[in-house]
Amino acid sequence: MIAAVEGVNLHLSHPDELPINWVGQQDVMRQLLAAWLVVEERDLPMNPRLIGKPGVGKTTLAYTAAKRLGRDVYILQATVDTRPEDLIVTPVIEEAGKLRYVASPLVTAMLRGGIAILDEGNRMSEKSWASLAPLLDNRRYVESIVAGIKIHAHAEFRFVATMNDDASTFDLPEYIHSRLQPQILIDFPERDEEMAILRENLPFGEEAILEYVTDFLQNAHAADERYTVRDGINMARYATKLRKLAADEISYRQALQTAMLETLGEEATRYAPRP
Repeated sequence: MIAAVEGVNLHLSHPDELPINWVGQQDVMRQLLAAWLVVEERDLPMNPRLIGKPGVGKTTLAYTAAKRLGRDVYILQATVDTRPEDLIVTPVIEEAGKLRYVASPLVTAMLRGGIAILDEGNRMSEKSWASLAPLLDNRRYVESIVAGIKIHAHAEFRFVATMNDDASTFDLPEYIHSRLQPQILIDFPERDEEMAILRENLPFGEEAILEYVTDFLQNAHAADERYTVRDGINMARYATKLRKLAADEISYRQALQTAMLETLGEEATRYAPRP
C-alpha cells in the first residue's frame, strides 16, 4: 500500500492481527473507550496511557478495544533505541540509489484512520517522544525531517500508549505527561477474572491445572509479588504439555511443580497452593 503526502510516496505498514481477547475488568475497557470518544465536532479524542506491571494485559486491552470499534490496529514496540525516524518515516535505499520512504505503523494508522498502540512507551527517550508532541495535542500531526513532509492525522485516528510500572523505564517529560491523558491503571484481576483469562488462553487445559495456577497467582498477588497472568499462562501451558507427553507417568501436581520451577524459578514455590 502506498499513500502520497505532499508529493512524497509513503509505503504503508500492514495492520496487526492477533488471536487475543480481553477478559474481565470491563471498567478499564469503558475508561479506554471513553477516552477515544468524540462527543461532537469541536471535540478531540484523548491519548490515554495504560499503566500496570508487565503481563497484566495492557496491550491485550488496547487491541481488544480497537477491535470492538471495528478498526485496524497498528502496534509499534518502543525500546531505548527507538529513534524519531523509527516512529515516523524511515528512508530505505533501493536499486540505483533511489530512496524509498517507509511509513511506521504509527504513521500508517494516522493516514488510514486506524488505532496505534505504542507498546512500552516509557522505555523510549525524550528525543523520540518530542517528535510526537504535535500529534498528541490539538495539532494532530507529525513532521518527517527525512522526507521533508508534514503528516496530518485522519479524523478517525486514535492513539494509546502502554507503560510498565517497573524500574527499567524512563520518566516521561512533563510536556508529554500532560498530553498522555487519562492515565488508566491496570491492576491484577480478581480470582474469577483470572480463572476466566486462563480458560480463554488455554481452552485445552485441564481444570485442575487451571485451578492450581489461579490459586498460585492469587497467593502471589496477596503478597504483592510480581507474578502476573502471563506467568500463569506460561506455567499452565508447560504443565499441560508435560502431562500430554507422559500423562500416565506424571500427576498434574508433579507437572505443575516442574513447570513452576522451570518457568518462574524456585522463589515462586513459596506461593504454591497447599495440597
